Amino acid sequence: MNSSSHSPNSGRDVAGALGEALLDLVAQRPASSEAAASRPEQQARRLTERAARRAALAAGSLSLPVGPLGWLTLVPEMMSVWRIQSQLVADIAAVYGRTQELDRTQMLYCLFRHTAAQGLRDLAVRVGERLVVQPLAAGALKKLAAAIGLKLSQRALGSSLARWLPLVGAAGVGAYAWYDTRQVAQAAIELFEGRAKV
Repeated sequence: MNSSSHSPNSGRDVAGALGEALLDLVAQRPASSEAAASRPEQQARRLTERAARRAALAAGSLSLPVGPLGWLTLVPEMMSVWRIQSQLVADIAAVYGRTQELDRTQMLYCLFRHTAAQGLRDLAVRVGERLVVQPLAAGALKKLAAAIGLKLSQRALGSSLARWLPLVGAAGVGAYAWYDTRQVAQAAIELFEGRAKV
């Protein structure tokens, strides 16, 4: 009997795959059609509401299939939400006039500061009145992405249970994507305003 699908390595494989997906996601900054705004926080809040609704709809729709079929939609759901959120971070950087500063480490920081907590919070340092996210070398970035992947794979396991409750599960997954997107936006706003809590 082959038990490899239930081995401890399978959890690490999922975490590693999610880490690789994150590195691919942040490898290139999404282009933004937003211009620097005279009131950037107000514009960022408008962009946040629109993105949060899109993320909730995408996540809720992709979590409608039940059972094993629902499990197949788990990674596409996460990737869809992350793409919406990474575009939101790029748009918020643009309205603050800070597009050129947005790098892979800042993108990971904004996307997962609230999820992967300490590992990412340690990247942010206050320099005078400004908050700076320290850039990481490729190896360190890969290690950080793997750690985030591990944390996300644990969360995905809980989310996969919602696949057995069609409408209630989809509503819960959509609500979490809405909340999660707002947290991403808050991290981006704080970073580009330079007032993040370190």
